[in-house]
Amino acid sequence: MEKKITIEKAFERLTFYDLRAMRWVLGRPRAATVARVARQVSRLGDGPAYALLALGVYLSGTASAGRFVAVLALGFLFELPAYLGLKRLIQRPRPADAEESLSAFIQPADKFSFPSGHTAAGFMVALIVGSFFPWAAALAYALALAIGSSRVLLGVHFPSDIAAGAVLGTGAGLLALLLI
Repeated sequence: MEKKITIEKAFERLTFYDLRAMRWVLGRPRAATVARVARQVSRLGDGPAYALLALGVYLSGTASAGRFVAVLALGFLFELPAYLGLKRLIQRPRPADAEESLSAFIQPADKFSFPSGHTAAGFMVALIVGSFFPWAAALAYALALAIGSSRVLLGVHFPSDIAAGAVLGTGAGLLALLLI
């Protein structure tokens, strides 16, 4: 007899392992101290930082500055609706809503966690930055990973939300690069 795994069952299994990881992360003695740093790192994944990046590259006057800004804008046009659509479709609760013993160190913008929009944006930007400025690729990806990790450390995302965000952002960045 074949065993058919439904999306709901897959998410139940994923959530089981994610909850184990979250209990460990948020149960560490220094979790609150780490969260203070994570809060600052997480803010780097907010929109204003990306707008400043685009403006800085545009004002630099490099030959590819205009194309960089266009690819970045198109990437966000793909990433943002996809991430919002997936959140509404999947409706996975935040870690603190999934288990009473967990609490977040910040108030999330919405009630659903899958995928992580901060991570999706971070990885999309990292891919585009790395494509235009190979010398900055390692730093851009390290920053994207730090932003994603900060969301787990703050208790607002499960580890698999971060992985899904990275895949989504990478896909949006690749699509934007291919089209412009």
